[in-house]
Amino acid sequence: MVKTPADTRLPTRSSRKAVPTWAVVLTVCAGQFLVVLDVSVVNTALPSMRAGLGLSAIGLQWVVNAYSIAFAGFMLLGGRAGDLFGRKRMFLVGLALFTAASLAGGLAQEGWHLLAARAVQGLGAAVLAPSTLTLLTSAVSEGPARVRVIGTWTAVGAGGGAVGGAVGGVLTDLISWRWVLLINVPVGVLVLAAGVRWLTESRGGERRRLDLPGALLVTAGLATLAYGIVQTEVEGWTAPATLVPLVTGLLLIVAFLLVEARTKAPLMPLGLFRVRSVAAANATMMISGAAMFAMWFFMTVYAQNVLGYSPVQAGFALVPSSLTGVVGSKLAPRLMPVIGAKNVTVVGLLVAAAGVGWQSTMTPDGSYVTSILLPGMLMMLGAGLASTPLSSLATSGAAPGDVGLVSGLINTSRTMGGALGLSILSTVAAARTAGAPGAAALTDGYAAAFRTSGLILLGGVVLVLLWMPRADRER
Repeated sequence: MVKTPADTRLPTRSSRKAVPTWAVVLTVCAGQFLVVLDVSVVNTALPSMRAGLGLSAIGLQWVVNAYSIAFAGFMLLGGRAGDLFGRKRMFLVGLALFTAASLAGGLAQEGWHLLAARAVQGLGAAVLAPSTLTLLTSAVSEGPARVRVIGTWTAVGAGGGAVGGAVGGVLTDLISWRWVLLINVPVGVLVLAAGVRWLTESRGGERRRLDLPGALLVTAGLATLAYGIVQTEVEGWTAPATLVPLVTGLLLIVAFLLVEARTKAPLMPLGLFRVRSVAAANATMMISGAAMFAMWFFMTVYAQNVLGYSPVQAGFALVPSSLTGVVGSKLAPRLMPVIGAKNVTVVGLLVAAAGVGWQSTMTPDGSYVTSILLPGMLMMLGAGLASTPLSSLATSGAAPGDVGLVSGLINTSRTMGGALGLSILSTVAAARTAGAPGAAALTDGYAAAFRTSGLILLGGVVLVLLWMPRADRER
């Protein structure tokens, strides 16, 4: 969020000294890198985690979902806390919580220890992440220098996602899966020390209370709903063990909406969704996240469980796909002035759907080039093409004072969609496999998940065509 006249910079020991800009950029970007890295770094370690802690297939997906649900549910609250209590303070609090949870997860002796640690990691990330961009923009004057700094921050975020699988694979292969989490501890301590020394405190001038009930309700609702979706495969749709969490999750989300409608300082102002571009972009981003977030999970377990890749081989196998996503994100701004943001979104979703469709043709003895490399690159190229115009469309119809909030909403929608999508697609895969042993059965399950993902993306295309206005018409 770009600093507004309401922002205040508080005099601290750091602000009285001439702190080099590079030091602030290095510190903040290192924190952002850790947060993004931990979304994907565990993927290549999942089979080793399962063997080490006796996790079930459902437990494996919760290693990913526990982090993403807590991250999504508390992200807007973390941004509001930074405005209220200070961005530097929340950066340090979030990083300390993230680092401590990483230590606990790396030392976990039971499956539930690891899942609890991952949830606390997600909470720490949600407190830390919203402050990173504001700390940068507060430290650098508006102009070309700030543009370069924001570009660095964006590249670090994309790089964290790109190298996560490779880093996780190397650590798991050479040392242990535990170091996928333990590596965060020394790095986190160094970044904490740098933050205390080099960052300058700033906070929003407007004093507003925290909507803690809203954050707790939406997080609990998402987690309960995701659990209920997973139970459908184990217990069936009509069993109490399925119906109770499904109904409870929906009730919690309804309660969240009621709280947001009545509170004076809502976490998610529902009035924003009266703007068609905001509502349509968030809905599309949630659909895109639901379809694409699980791709890393399924491609990693396919590479290791079916094709026999080692963790490090599986990690490096996905690096080209990640880099293609960065290329798509950079290409989208060049295409938007030519064919329009709405059309670029449609093209991106169709390209991603083509990649997903190709991936669904995987076989138990597939080659790297045709079963992982090329379909993965196509999927991520499409995802990169779609994400940038969706963010632009979401903010195009918002009032200037709401742009920062809308930017936070679009990221929250993507992460929430990803968490629910992983639960749905994992259930589809498990239902198709039906407990049958062997590489062929696993491949059938993964292929079914990718086919479902393709249908979800095509649904997103229909939604954009029917609901999304042109940016110029919305203005």
